Amino acid sequence: MVRKALAGALASAGLLFSPVSPLSLLSPAPAAASDADGRTAAELAEQAEDHLLDAESVRLTMTDRIAEAEGTVTEPSAMDLALDRDGNCVGTIETGGEGGGRVEIVKRGEEVWLKPDAAFWKAHVPGGEGDAVAGLLKDRYLHGTTDDPALEGMAGVCDLGRFQREIGTGASSGGASLIKGEETTRQDTAVVPLTGEEDGGTGEEDGERTTLYVTADAPHRLIEADRRGEGTDVTLTFEDYGKPVPAGTPSPAETVDIGRLEEELLDA
Repeated sequence: MVRKALAGALASAGLLFSPVSPLSLLSPAPAAASDADGRTAAELAEQAEDHLLDAESVRLTMTDRIAEAEGTVTEPSAMDLALDRDGNCVGTIETGGEGGGRVEIVKRGEEVWLKPDAAFWKAHVPGGEGDAVAGLLKDRYLHGTTDDPALEGMAGVCDLGRFQREIGTGASSGGASLIKGEETTRQDTAVVPLTGEEDGGTGEEDGERTTLYVTADAPHRLIEADRRGEGTDVTLTFEDYGKPVPAGTPSPAETVDIGRLEEELLDA
């Protein structure tokens, strides 16, 4: 029961790295306009992509406002993860819909620690069993390894290398030119907005607009990407390029083995 709930929720979380993210416009068709330092919108986007592909680590956040308001409890609505190419990560994932829930995540090597809140268990485990799981956990982390089927999905969610491969092998092949806007600020940083309408490969605009915010000063890095349109309102942010993922892990007193928790549930 515990493994099934975790596996389903984390499989949904893995969709955060789907090719339909706002990064689908990161590799645009050439644009004619040049910015102040002589770079075209396409050149700025290409440099931003290169830096993201080369990053050893990054902090990635996501907010899906539609999922927050209208999504199901298995649909990710927010995320905040520091992750690296070695598959280490620290952060949180929240699910949308009424009474969704929140999961704290720590992954180091093959070891995984998860702390779902009471709302998560109530939403994902039927009847009163969700409350029972939350009560037995007593605010402790579930601990296991990626060999456990319920936890192996974390390897994808926490793997920056996987995310980079998806960008480099098609996730960023958009169908629109980007238009450079006036310099503005994001995260207290001067940025150049690059905006485009995606055609989805059909040659016709689908009404979704993506804006990439690339740092105005070199190195030109992507620090925010927004996608808005009918049924879509997603923001991604990118910070802490190259900053190591925090190495701390929960202490034994703060954890319970996932197998032991199931034994405790059977004995309850």
